[in-house]
Amino acid sequence: MQAKVKWVGEELFMGTSESGHCVVMDANGGALGPSPLENVLLSLGACSSVDVVSILEKARQKISGCVVEINGTRVDTVPKLFSDIHLRFVITGAGVSEKHVDRAVALSADKYCSVALMLNKAVTITHDFEIVEA
Repeated sequence: MQAKVKWVGEELFMGTSESGHCVVMDANGGALGPSPLENVLLSLGACSSVDVVSILEKARQKISGCVVEINGTRVDTVPKLFSDIHLRFVITGAGVSEKHVDRAVALSADKYCSVALMLNKAVTITHDFEIVEA
């Protein structure tokens, strides 16, 4: 897998993925685009959500929505790394089993999500969930 990041002016950078998709990143507090660390949180949320949705669909759960709210806490010293990240999955569906959601979230965190598994080496990642009846 390859990617390219190009400086486009001031504190703006254009990231281009191997598949040709682009994202603008703003190192100036995210004024004109997500910051690089915001992208880390977005990548973690997307990676985990893919797993959770896939696992729940394979378990024949009737889900109609999956939102993950991500809260990252950074240390006060430079470099301002993440110390903790919490993911809260909000699963919407009809008759969705709590047991299946708990299993899907745990499998994503502990076995399948590449981003979470890489970050786990340096960051404490926690998760919980809620089910909203559709």
